[in-house]
Amino acid sequence: MADKKNDIELMRQMHTVLVLHFLEGKKQSEIAELLNLSTSKVNRLITQGRKMGMIKIGIENPFQRLTDLEHLLEQATPLSKALVTSSVEGSPNTTLKQVGLAAANHLVETIRDGDIIAITGGKAVGAVVQNIETDRKFDVTVVPLTGGVQGKYHTDVNHQASLMAEKLGGTALQLHAPLFAESREQRDMLMEVASIRQVLDLARQATIALVGIGSIAAPGSSYYDLHPMPESDRKMLIGSGVSAEFLAYLMRQDGTVADYALNSRLVALAPEELRRFKRVIGVTSGDEKIWPIRAVLNGNYLNSLILDEDTAGAVLATMEGKQNVA
Repeated sequence: MADKKNDIELMRQMHTVLVLHFLEGKKQSEIAELLNLSTSKVNRLITQGRKMGMIKIGIENPFQRLTDLEHLLEQATPLSKALVTSSVEGSPNTTLKQVGLAAANHLVETIRDGDIIAITGGKAVGAVVQNIETDRKFDVTVVPLTGGVQGKYHTDVNHQASLMAEKLGGTALQLHAPLFAESREQRDMLMEVASIRQVLDLARQATIALVGIGSIAAPGSSYYDLHPMPESDRKMLIGSGVSAEFLAYLMRQDGTVADYALNSRLVALAPEELRRFKRVIGVTSGDEKIWPIRAVLNGNYLNSLILDEDTAGAVLATMEGKQNVA
């Protein structure tokens, strides 16, 4: 049996396979191709589902609460796909790992040979990369959406791109530029350097983007690791209507980029460029991400969102007519 933290994803995958096989009549080989699994694994999942009593008149979903939250999010937002995993009470790190595992499985099911995958850095994307497992290699290219962060090796976008490519069997490009330039002029100059421009131009052609969603409310937010600032400046930002960090840009609650000097110094694609992507997958977790999620949804930057049930319920509770959903 899978480790306890993997149970929900194993059951979700098993449920999907059983629905495709018994309700939609697909052959095991067809399911394997659709979900990027081996035929033997599909067979094992069906066999295990039988033994666990999941096959009756219909196919039971042991996580109906999560499915209900997913449907509510898809109805209330521009999202075409929401994926909600369980929260682990009192353990935000374990909850984030659960979200990362769900996102990793979704990514593996989604990608196809020839895809370009553009990613941000950060803890959430790192949790996805750490949980990637696949039965086959993919001919994919992984590229950064932003410049790198000195001294943040394990969450740095270049490191994550290399690790993701290694796990998927593809190749990675590096963006050899800092996330923050020293001035707007330096940023403009860096964006025109041939090697940097080529990577960002390739990122603009991505078929899939995997992005984190950041908060600026909590003093321990990753944004302040990237760019430390006094408490007075932090309060000023929040008071001015800034509520999220997205691709390292500070964002207003309506989903627009804030008029803030640091935004003009970023070596990164602009958030609005993501709207041209075929699929943008957001991954996030935690109470401090509720309003940042709302801001990013208001900006219509995501096609898919993967998060935990407590955060999903809280996001829905902020929306009109959803106050009783938490």
